[in-house]
Amino acid sequence: METSIFIARVTRELSETERRFLSDALPPERKARFRRLKAASGRAEILRAYALLRVACYLKRGWRVLPEIALSNRGKPYFPAFPDMQFNISHTDGAVMVGLSDAPIGVDIERARPTPPRLTRRLALPDDAETFFRVWTAAEAIGKRDGRGVVPALRGGCPLSDAGCHALDVWPGYFAAYAVLPGREPVRTRFYTL
Repeated sequence: METSIFIARVTRELSETERRFLSDALPPERKARFRRLKAASGRAEILRAYALLRVACYLKRGWRVLPEIALSNRGKPYFPAFPDMQFNISHTDGAVMVGLSDAPIGVDIERARPTPPRLTRRLALPDDAETFFRVWTAAEAIGKRDGRGVVPALRGGCPLSDAGCHALDVWPGYFAAYAVLPGREPVRTRFYTL
């Protein structure tokens, strides 16, 4: 299966009807976690991310409904009934991203914001925003691909030198990266506006 990346820019708020429809369509495993979120913006991002996952799965497999989603012992989501279809999602203020592949994949998208000084010091990361977010999105994508998280990915050396990790140019003020196993190219990237 061709590895595919789907990225959507969010240009408006969801209507109440859209919120209800998308929350009803969330996988049961995600609904409880979703209900615990207090911030409305975080809830909308999750709804949009799962909506994009549904679109991606429909385009790749013709699925009208997402199959059951489980979490690995390291917290990585997967489809138990479809081990040949791996996925990963990411969301930030104003954008969502989904990766689909038949092999491990990780994706991350971030909107630029002030870099957290305590985090940059603790993890020895650059403090200029552009370099920070390029390194961070690469590390996050690698950590999600491998199921080990961002901190171990950062401690494993420069994430930008990982042969399977690729930065994507998205929109001004946004940074994105995906990580696949080395040699898994080509990757098809699709951009949308929601």
